[in-house]
Amino acid sequence: MKNIAILGSTGSIGVQALDVIASHGGRFNVTALGAGRNIHLLKEQIEVYRPRVVAVYDDEHAYRLRELSGSRTGTTIVHGPQGYCEVASLQESDMVLSAMVGAAGLIPTLAAIEAGKNIALANKETLVMAGELVMAAADRQGVMILPVDSEHSAIFQCLQGQRREALKRIILTASGGPFHAWSKDALRDVKPAQALKHPNWEMGKKITIDSASMMNKGLEIIEARWLFDVPVDQIEVVVHPQSIIHSFVEYWDGSVIAQLGKPDMRVPIAYALSWPERLPRVGPFMDFRKTSSLEFHPPDEEKFPCLPLACNAVKTGGTMPAVLNGANEIAVQAFLDEEIRFTDIAGVIKNVMNAHQTVFSPALVDIINADREARERAMKSIKEKRDWLAQA
Repeated sequence: MKNIAILGSTGSIGVQALDVIASHGGRFNVTALGAGRNIHLLKEQIEVYRPRVVAVYDDEHAYRLRELSGSRTGTTIVHGPQGYCEVASLQESDMVLSAMVGAAGLIPTLAAIEAGKNIALANKETLVMAGELVMAAADRQGVMILPVDSEHSAIFQCLQGQRREALKRIILTASGGPFHAWSKDALRDVKPAQALKHPNWEMGKKITIDSASMMNKGLEIIEARWLFDVPVDQIEVVVHPQSIIHSFVEYWDGSVIAQLGKPDMRVPIAYALSWPERLPRVGPFMDFRKTSSLEFHPPDEEKFPCLPLACNAVKTGGTMPAVLNGANEIAVQAFLDEEIRFTDIAGVIKNVMNAHQTVFSPALVDIINADREARERAMKSIKEKRDWLAQA
């Protein structure tokens, strides 16, 4: 039996991971859970899985959860960054599923690595912000980082049993999101409700907006660069609206290996949790007799400028990817709050990146400072835009 701790248990990935665990009784034991503010769902998870420790956003939510749960569960309730690190480094755990949203996942994931835990990584921001530091820590501690993103899981599977020196390129597939066929002008009037309607996947709000802007694919380029130790010019993106092929790997002899399957995040989650085994009865099976076509298109970088911004950030290196990520998180939330337009997201990020003085070979403190600086500059940029519109 494998002991699993989950950071982000009430989010989309965490809920689906617990579904996989519940469907394969006797294979896994849940030792600890980390959540944010959704204490009602967390209470239900505590009752079902009986973890030793759970962590929530702050002291207020910890108090409310204690009131809801009572003392009969035997679960210790902690909170805040220190609480998440406690969940991540719990001695009994064999693996930590890192599924928190955004930059908040970096420090707990590093804590799990330093505690010698294998990582099932769904929090791509960990590698976007601090890929070099994180991979060095994993190597030093002798732990595995197993990808949960469907694209990176596909690449991981396609690389199995192959000689790495024969690798020519990695090709990440992108659905194109809900606006693939929209004109550039039409994107100016996109509303949050429209951007949250992904055609193929059910995901959390932030990643769904990132998919619509194609920033998600930019972040995945950075993640792939560190996960698979390849230069960024060996990583390409192709738009594949059906989301059946989750990514390709091409080798020097011209062979291309792809991983296919219906869009269902439980499959890559299960593969990361159970590797090197495959769990039965996880996702739906393909019927290729009913699959009429598979389309592929180059991404439109003029219409979706977040993608080249991410490529520029990883090529610059140092603290720039952390700045890209921090500015994007603020801009996405501002769009969801209807403070800026969908097409303003890239402009906010670009302004913040242009103002940043990159620190090369950064320490963790430099990355954290760059993230904070980016958020402050992004908020200032958004406020200035609002003030300008109010006076116009």
